[in-house]
Amino acid sequence: MRTVGQPVQKKDAMSLVTGKPVFTEDLQTGDCLVVKVLRSPHANAWVRSVRTDAAKKVPGIEAIYTWEDVPDKRFTMAGQTYPEPSPYDRLILDRHVRYVGDPVAIVAGGNEACVDRALRILKVEYEVLPAVLDFRSAKDNEVLVHPEENWRALCPVGADNKRNLCACGESHEGDVDKVLKECDVVVEGTYHTRANQQAMMETFRTVCYMDTYGRLNVLSSTQIVFHVRRILSNALDIPKSKIRVFKPRIGGGFGAKQTVVAEVFPAFVTWMTGKPSKMIFTREESQTASTPRHEMQVSVRVGAMKNGRIRAIDVHTLSNTGAYGEHGPTTVGLSGHKSIPLYGSLDAHRFSYEVVYTNVMSAGAYRGYGATQGIFAVESAVNELAGKLHMDPVALRDLNMVREGQIMPAYYGEQSNSCALNRCLAKAADMIGWKEKYPCRDMGNNKVRSVGVAMGMQGSGISGVDVGSAAIKLNDDGSYTLSIAAADMGTGCDTILAQMAAECMECSVDEITVTGADTDTSPYDSGSYASSTTYITGRAVEKACRKLQQRILEEGARMLECSTEALEFGGGRVKHLSDGREVTLEQVAFSSMCGSSTALQAVESNSSPVSPPPFMAGMVEIELDKETGHVEILDYAAVVDCGTVVNPNLARVQVEGGLVQGIGMALYENIQYTEKGQLLNNSFMQYKVPTRLDMGKLRVEFESSYEPTGPFGAKSIGEIVINTPSPALAHAIANATGIWFKELPITSEKIAMGLLEKERK
Repeated sequence: MRTVGQPVQKKDAMSLVTGKPVFTEDLQTGDCLVVKVLRSPHANAWVRSVRTDAAKKVPGIEAIYTWEDVPDKRFTMAGQTYPEPSPYDRLILDRHVRYVGDPVAIVAGGNEACVDRALRILKVEYEVLPAVLDFRSAKDNEVLVHPEENWRALCPVGADNKRNLCACGESHEGDVDKVLKECDVVVEGTYHTRANQQAMMETFRTVCYMDTYGRLNVLSSTQIVFHVRRILSNALDIPKSKIRVFKPRIGGGFGAKQTVVAEVFPAFVTWMTGKPSKMIFTREESQTASTPRHEMQVSVRVGAMKNGRIRAIDVHTLSNTGAYGEHGPTTVGLSGHKSIPLYGSLDAHRFSYEVVYTNVMSAGAYRGYGATQGIFAVESAVNELAGKLHMDPVALRDLNMVREGQIMPAYYGEQSNSCALNRCLAKAADMIGWKEKYPCRDMGNNKVRSVGVAMGMQGSGISGVDVGSAAIKLNDDGSYTLSIAAADMGTGCDTILAQMAAECMECSVDEITVTGADTDTSPYDSGSYASSTTYITGRAVEKACRKLQQRILEEGARMLECSTEALEFGGGRVKHLSDGREVTLEQVAFSSMCGSSTALQAVESNSSPVSPPPFMAGMVEIELDKETGHVEILDYAAVVDCGTVVNPNLARVQVEGGLVQGIGMALYENIQYTEKGQLLNNSFMQYKVPTRLDMGKLRVEFESSYEPTGPFGAKSIGEIVINTPSPALAHAIANATGIWFKELPITSEKIAMGLLEKERK
């Protein structure tokens, strides 16, 4: 292939590295009203009154809105395909505030100084209510997070707001309890992962204005333009036809921008005042009033025979959705459905879950989307099982892992038609020097070097749900314009889709101009999430290109006065197979402008009934100081099967970025609340994210399979890459200390105290 599989430079690379004005705030139109919200200081309270008279007198203040001014119509901020599985449990402003940071009032003014002053002098009377902060005690608690009668769920997800249940369910195959009783060794464990912030460089931000036709235009740093339009229509109670949503370059999302965190408030201000407005989240707001990863408690039982054959896996997940249900019913499913299928020859398996409301910040989408939490638990349990069986954990996995051609357990009956997981594991072991280094080596001076291993999987879009679309047209100079609504968040999807189009149209990537995402001009696309863009939208690009080729041949046949069967398309021209006559694409384009009824443009959509998983093996070598508990990462070997690698450079940086986030989740990142529900980690001074200096050596390789349902054999890569660091690091730390840490993050303090307690025993 000429372009697919090549390390093509990102199409927006030079604009980004040279600091061109490409982001939301760079592109704001005219003088925008500054929009901010007053946030609740209480975890659970009833707003008795908001005195706005003094604040409205501040010079420059345009408007102040409270619950009395907004539609009494509940909606969800989750950017999901309709009907959304997430319940309709929000108002733009609600008298009942449910976490510290919940909006109480919207203030809009001519500049930031006057808005800040007005916020300070707003007077709010609260009736403080008891709060439920521990998600383990939330179900059937006497304190109800959502007692309102107009709460509603559009999908049957096992929700009951009068029990603090956002969702619940169970799936199983075989008699798990019976098979576990027959096993020689059973490992049981309960694993706790805390919420994590996406911590993208560009915070949430939106600019709004009214156009010539009286329509609300929303320029936002979002992954989901079409979902934003629907959500704003629901929240503002106005027709979708009155709303246009489009995006600029995005400075990172990682799932955070799959939720309409910032868009509702400036949209409401502009709709009410008719004036342009903008809302720019501070870093503190992004930390305290956003949508971090769901905190989960995952209980696992894994049973095996003495020969190492794993026969049964039982997983139960308790998930904390926080004050609102965005993504609550959907993230939890991946904790079981993306961990159990790693093991392909089970006699029985069971996955059950409960998602509960609490009075803390609402959770949401984050790279890995629930699989990360489940894989930490299951892979940690398998590593502990290997120890009890006195088996090498790599050999145990090689004996039990899912292989190509198998029906994957707990994965909706799908068959694994592209799986190089066995080769990934073998290559990672070779890269890290597993046989020589496992389990640990005493380096003297209280230093121990050890290794750990984990496998992971994800999906490629949501089977039977996600829709990707592409429109491609021939320009009059023989180049092409590709229009998409998938959102490039820095991942390079604009470039990857352009590579696919260039491969199909037999031209260079430079001859493909990519536009979007814009609800007015782009074909419908579910958006960039669930690792769907390369696999789902990529196939739409393929289909659109084939259709456009046929139309170009039809126009060429008209010009050369022959049948389309007599022509071939190739490399910038249409050529007659027998007599050698040809016309260039530029000539074809000009011909279509006069007397032609053939539109040299094609639009195609694509959905898939399956979601072929990418696979990954990760191995880490650490040096642990037994005196201080400090963990230094020396080497991380990651080998990924994402089908055909469309762009090796972009794929490699995706893996490296995901590893860094996974390492942060494992060792550093820790959201903590006070006993009154106030978040302690409201800046990067308190919320520790790793830097490049904390990473050691990151080495990435690929073991490609060929996915027959994917474009050019490709699968996804965006999310799989975050899933192995937590269990691999927990394993390495256990090999160094003899202690299994089952709660993240595994900080130096925890390790040091654990070793001290072990010595005392």
